[in-house]
Amino acid sequence: MANDDDQIYARLTPIFQDVFDNDEVEPHPAMTAHDVDEWDSLSHIRLVVAIEEDFGVKFTTGELSTLENVGQLVEHLKAKLSA
Repeated sequence: MANDDDQIYARLTPIFQDVFDNDEVEPHPAMTAHDVDEWDSLSHIRLVVAIEEDFGVKFTTGELSTLENVGQLVEHLKAKLSA
């Protein structure tokens, strides 16, 4: 499982860096919007769209509203990718 997580985080890192225009941003399980100065409502939408496009998945509004951190996002991604 950890290997799957590593691969997902490796794919997420350039997406986060591009969306937030910050090469220092490295997503980790406990990361929240409060941890990234550039993370506002608009960048949140851009982030979700970029992740959906890169991974070929779609999130429902209900799924997104329950996410509290990047770790939960990765868990949802893994579930969608294995479905």
